[in-house]
Amino acid sequence: MSGSAGAGVDVRGTVTPGFEAVRDAFVRNFEQRGERGAAVTVYRHGRKVVDLWAGTRDVDGTEPWAVDTVQIVRSAGKGVAAAVPLLLHQRGQVDLDAPVGTYWPEFKANGKERVLVRHLLAHRAGLAALDGTLTPEEAVDGGSGPRAVAAQRPLWEPGTDHGYHAQTYSWLVAELVRRVTGRTIGRWIAEEIARPLGLDFWFGLPADEAHRIGRIGPVEPPVTEGGGGTLRVRPKRSVVEAYRDPASLTRRAFGAIDPFPDENDPAYRAAELPASNGVATARGLARCYAAMIGEVDGHRLFAPATLTLARTEESAGPDRVLVVNTRFGLGYMLHGPAAPLLAPGSFGHPGRGGSLGFADPEAGIALGYVTNGLQKGVTADPRAQALVRAVRSVL
Repeated sequence: MSGSAGAGVDVRGTVTPGFEAVRDAFVRNFEQRGERGAAVTVYRHGRKVVDLWAGTRDVDGTEPWAVDTVQIVRSAGKGVAAAVPLLLHQRGQVDLDAPVGTYWPEFKANGKERVLVRHLLAHRAGLAALDGTLTPEEAVDGGSGPRAVAAQRPLWEPGTDHGYHAQTYSWLVAELVRRVTGRTIGRWIAEEIARPLGLDFWFGLPADEAHRIGRIGPVEPPVTEGGGGTLRVRPKRSVVEAYRDPASLTRRAFGAIDPFPDENDPAYRAAELPASNGVATARGLARCYAAMIGEVDGHRLFAPATLTLARTEESAGPDRVLVVNTRFGLGYMLHGPAAPLLAPGSFGHPGRGGSLGFADPEAGIALGYVTNGLQKGVTADPRAQALVRAVRSVL
């Protein structure tokens, strides 16, 4: 299937019979929810059943989104990054209950001797923000970030509470992987995950793939959002205030890099920040999650015990950073009011502004959604939610 659908929306790609509702929701995202350019892919039981794209490659351009267009997916990349320590654990190279300092001796400074590897993955390390900030150049130089989190005193007693490590997750997880394997996390994923599975996914976009990437940018959702299954999300006053207050832990966590990097800068795209600058197709995200829950063309990532670890609740309740109730497994957001996925057993990760990757083992579903138009939501974008509801409706 390819060609026009709806009021001037030129949707390309394929839909397996029975999944047409996903295509309909995708079209409505353009017609009703302010979508500029996007793609969605769904796997079921290791087989691709939805693969669609439409709109423009650049949020502010006119060139059509192509079959191989990639975009920065922000925190949706965290779910791919989290697979690395879990796979290292599966291979016997990392003990999730060992202190991080076992692998990274400098990390023990300032009361962090008892921070465990699982605390990093479950946002329980107390290192959601830094006492200072890093420049964009320092954030990507490979040394300043790890040194900063290694020197940082925890903001709460590690292991006792949770708060989303929005930016510091980059340096915590990447340096742990480097200490254990001798490879950067981007290289490890390229060699051990992306290449065997044939994924379009990178931390550190290679120069020879840079021609495929579109420009991302902020977009305002339509002023009136009535009908059509549109999800209207009005944040609580406490959440709004937390994002406005420069001294709040929320602002400090998201603002650990100051000034905020130009995400369309080729140097930023070529860097490795697993918290925020993963580059992917919807196809790549969906295929990766499909391989976490089952076999895809002869490849499987997670053994059953590892899959259980990924989606067993480690953190739940009021999030010190996001100021709403969140649930985390080991590196993954779990289904809940703040981040609705397909069903209670689902696990995955949204990206601030829209993108989403997740899987549901019981339904055999894996979904990847990528957009270049960044709306204001952090964990429950209305466009992504419409697609999730459409998938749920056809099962």
